[in-house]
Amino acid sequence: MTLISSSLSLMNRRELNDGWTVHAESGPVSDQVSQRSVRAIVPGVVHLDLMVAGLIPDPYLDDNESALAWIGLVDWTYELTFSMDVDELAQSDRHELVFDGLDTVATVLLNGQTIAEVANQHRSYRLDVTELLQIGENGLTVAFRSPVRYANAESVKLGARPRPYSLPYEAIRKSACSFGWDWGIATYASGIWKPVRIESWSLARLATVQIQASPDGDGGRVHATVVVDRTVDIDLRVELRVEESTSLLVIPAGEREAVVSLTLESVERWWPIGYGEQALYDVSVELSADDRILDSASRRVGFRSVAWNTTPDAAGTPFQLEVNGQPVLVKGVNWIPDDAFPSRVDRARYERRLTQARDANINLIRVWGGGIYESEDFYDVCDELGLLTWQDFLFACAAYPEEEPLRSEVEAEAREVVARLGHRASLVLLTGNNENLWGFEDWAWKARLDGKTWGAYYYHDLFPRVISEIAPTVPYSPGSPFSPDAAHHPNDELNGSMHLWEQWNRRDWPTYAEHTPRFVAEFGWQGPPTWSTMTRSISDQPLTPESPGMIVHQKAMGGNAKLTSGLVPHFRVPEDVETWHWAMQLNQAHAVGFALDHFRSHWPHTSGAIVWQLNDCWPVTSWAAIDGDGHEKPLLRAITASFAPRVVSLHRRENGVVAAVGNDTSAQWSGELVVALQGFDGVEYGAVTLAVDVPPRSRQEVAIPEHLLAPDAAASTVLVAAVGAVRGYWYFAEPRDSTLEAPQLSVSVKQLSPGFALTITAANFVRDLTLLIDKIDPLASVDGGLVTLRAGESCTFTVRGVSTLDVAAVLAPEVARSANQLVVR
Repeated sequence: MTLISSSLSLMNRRELNDGWTVHAESGPVSDQVSQRSVRAIVPGVVHLDLMVAGLIPDPYLDDNESALAWIGLVDWTYELTFSMDVDELAQSDRHELVFDGLDTVATVLLNGQTIAEVANQHRSYRLDVTELLQIGENGLTVAFRSPVRYANAESVKLGARPRPYSLPYEAIRKSACSFGWDWGIATYASGIWKPVRIESWSLARLATVQIQASPDGDGGRVHATVVVDRTVDIDLRVELRVEESTSLLVIPAGEREAVVSLTLESVERWWPIGYGEQALYDVSVELSADDRILDSASRRVGFRSVAWNTTPDAAGTPFQLEVNGQPVLVKGVNWIPDDAFPSRVDRARYERRLTQARDANINLIRVWGGGIYESEDFYDVCDELGLLTWQDFLFACAAYPEEEPLRSEVEAEAREVVARLGHRASLVLLTGNNENLWGFEDWAWKARLDGKTWGAYYYHDLFPRVISEIAPTVPYSPGSPFSPDAAHHPNDELNGSMHLWEQWNRRDWPTYAEHTPRFVAEFGWQGPPTWSTMTRSISDQPLTPESPGMIVHQKAMGGNAKLTSGLVPHFRVPEDVETWHWAMQLNQAHAVGFALDHFRSHWPHTSGAIVWQLNDCWPVTSWAAIDGDGHEKPLLRAITASFAPRVVSLHRRENGVVAAVGNDTSAQWSGELVVALQGFDGVEYGAVTLAVDVPPRSRQEVAIPEHLLAPDAAASTVLVAAVGAVRGYWYFAEPRDSTLEAPQLSVSVKQLSPGFALTITAANFVRDLTLLIDKIDPLASVDGGLVTLRAGESCTFTVRGVSTLDVAAVLAPEVARSANQLVVR
């Protein structure tokens, strides 16, 4: 008892994020940089510090990326001096230096003594410095090695392995896309990219706390697996609290681990957006001795069950998500790091981006395996918004060595991330890798590997074993794409998940209709960023689709050629760059919208689709729906429409054209489907009214009568199918072959608080009316787009972000865009 009283103190956390400096230690640096020690922002990376110091330009602009490639070849050293007084050192038994993240290969020294050699961006590090801290000034140094030179050296040791890009990102546990991707800038960054602190404690602390919450009838159960570090062998008390309910357990002296459980008689279920409310419960764990709290931890959990149905059926093997026993139509997007320098992404930015996703009727975010494990803020927001999450382990598009030192690093990384994320209500899948199973089968890896390891141990042994041990309620798939039956190819259309890239790479987008996959985890089409983003980041004079800066900001191999090849079957290639910009954005939206409508029309056979991709990490022509400046592209409007709770779309089947009436709500949808054949001039050539009665979470197909499918003038006719205000359109000719006329628009404006309501009326048929409002002001935003109006019809857009609005500017042809403008010469 005396020992407890004399040594007892609460956990003390002292942040060490301020006061750092950084300088170049060695490498190809200019005299200006080599002779400077600059203030370092922690969390951050060296690029950001050099920019603040005025020593380098913004790498996102023009071709600064290549001019700054030397940064990845330099060894950078961070230094901090901090003071400790007698009381700080004496009041705790143990002092530990905690790095939440180091990017990537570094030697850590305290007061001149090496305390760690680290080489994994995706781990945290806890270092006992009790014997090294001293009264007065202490010197902390983090000496980073060049990630490029390190990766090259490790690749030589481990043996070269197949990958799509020149630098061996598979040989280093660092974000793969930091070496560049077909949408991403190469930064090769180094830095203390997450917070650092000293944690001082006595007697014991919570080393790990793993929470599992599961529904149980009307109630639920919470299990907390607790592992403690201790300095003395005494009994410890663990209290688990959920709301007002508590459970206590004693960890006997000498023991480190315990499981404490709690049963709740009544809980609300957590549901994804569109299926119910997002009930979350606060869980706390307190560690105490002699009635004094030594340490505590908290989590937020939701009570829900999750499973992926892969029971073979007559068509193959489904990949059907079920939450609380309810099959869910997955309406997803792929997520990449929202900034090439992720330390700049705070909770507010996550909230903006994820709210944009939610407002686009998206219900699942897949965190792609070439980036990072996202922060607590990301998962907090997803839990709160009801956005389901799918987290890849960080392995992408390459064969990965299984030898040391990577083998141990990967296991430590996996254990940490599963323990950190396993309790999340939104988390519905952990996946072993992105496209590596597919690559092993189809990309000539087997011959090139010639017996070398490629990652199979991680995907088929290590990861499922770690998940089973730490978070057994979290579903797992070895890869994406993936066929649950090993007898089938990993990218088999009728078994498990599929990636569809032939359309973008080699074929036109209407050929999406040739595929009826069980689940689409990746597909997409490119388009440029918004005009304001493009012109802010590229200063070419003249600016053309092929000007030097435009090519720098187009990372896909043959990307611009593919853009043109994908456009010409539908629209002629414009002569001026502004119209080219609009044409490529519109074609991107058409391609993805067409595919999503097609996939959804085959629900539940096709149980979901995940668009590549939601966001960008810098200003670039890419597959993203939201560009690197956070502006929404027309593609996001297409996603919003295709993922709407209720949709009507028209499709060609073997026996003709059908209207697919999709109802992703919990209520019956009954009404009249009105199908009308109309000319662009408003003349109606025929119509039919058909009853529809669509059960919840279901769809109904209605055959279109033949007499409405053979217009005399295909180039000037459209088939319109509508249930109430929900419409679908069927065109009998490509836009380039149609008789669309110049749009005739008028507008009325109503001021809101804040913003403006713009009601636009069309005097003729206008297809895909979209306001490129950022051309008026980059701070402006608009809530809709891709609206098709028949003669005399109106639609209302809400514009925010500006205090004044010039009506003439809104109707300017470079702002009020439509498909008509790409047809009329």
